[in-house]
Amino acid sequence: MKIGIILGTRPEIIKLAPVIRELENRKLNYFIMHTGQHYSYNLDKLFFEELNLPQPKYNLEVGSHTYGKQINLMINRIEEKLKEEKPDIVLVEGDTNSVLAGALAAHKLGIKIGHIEAGLRSYSIMIEEINRVLTGLYSDYHFAPTNLSKENLLREGIPESKIFVTGNTIVDALNENVRISNEKRDILKKFNLEKDNYILITAHRPETVDNRKNLRNMLTGLEFVSKEFKIPLIFPMHPRTKDKINKFNMNHNIPKEVMVIEPQGYLEFLQLMINSKLIITDSGGIQEESCILNIPCVTIRESTERPETLNVGGNILSEIEPMQIIKNSQVMINKERNWENPFGDGKTASRIIDILLKNF
Repeated sequence: MKIGIILGTRPEIIKLAPVIRELENRKLNYFIMHTGQHYSYNLDKLFFEELNLPQPKYNLEVGSHTYGKQINLMINRIEEKLKEEKPDIVLVEGDTNSVLAGALAAHKLGIKIGHIEAGLRSYSIMIEEINRVLTGLYSDYHFAPTNLSKENLLREGIPESKIFVTGNTIVDALNENVRISNEKRDILKKFNLEKDNYILITAHRPETVDNRKNLRNMLTGLEFVSKEFKIPLIFPMHPRTKDKINKFNMNHNIPKEVMVIEPQGYLEFLQLMINSKLIITDSGGIQEESCILNIPCVTIRESTERPETLNVGGNILSEIEPMQIIKNSQVMINKERNWENPFGDGKTASRIIDILLKNF
């Protein structure tokens, strides 16, 4: 069996790292193809080094484009390399443009497709939702992280024989990466922070930061939070968010109590998560990681594709409205951190490879 791994963003690298390590440990035949969707390849190269992963065999250097153009470029370049490699199956993870392009290219060539983290649904019009649903239409193996995601797939008519509840590879990844992070990084000292005495902020989604009203409401909400809890708010600001704040002339709306810092490397950011008292975010992946790490989370979105985090009590949804942000932060900040991790036991990668070996 020959396996192709297609990825294109840093969250995909994190979640596929346990699968790559499993393939390495078992000495199986595989290759990694990086689309270059996250177009800072040097940063991604460092990412692989920090996580002790082999570098990709291919970097397709697609870069940043409009949705349609980016996917079209990816399909063409992925197809070319798949014709050379002739894998038996292609593995993709999640909901990015690289995932959909990889699935479309493989399907066109008659190559089997395994979708890791299949069946997540927010029932929204986000691009990620479109990518998830369309990838599911072409996949032969749906590796669902939970029974809820399996039920979503069954409702959409996916045969049960193609669905495998495996857990989520993010649990495997965190188990390994927390150890690496603790050994290599001391982020609290760098920013003069104390454990459990600051709130971590992230925001980058178009519906949050591209809308002038929502962006202003979020910043006002952070001002309310800072005045209520009187502890530092640290905000590694995504380039997209920074650009929109500049475009809308909102730098004066950033509360003076908020410490804006540059985006951090994964190991540094992991340390910021582990040691925070509360996380306020619009990220899907951070909802999972905070839930697994037992850090209370407020998600400033109308819906989530990770309802498991809500069900166990580790996360709460909040409208992008100042009073709602402070109200939900009050609910979560002192929440007892005793919920169970709903995403598996950290052996997901091993299960996925076992399933593939059994079926090939």
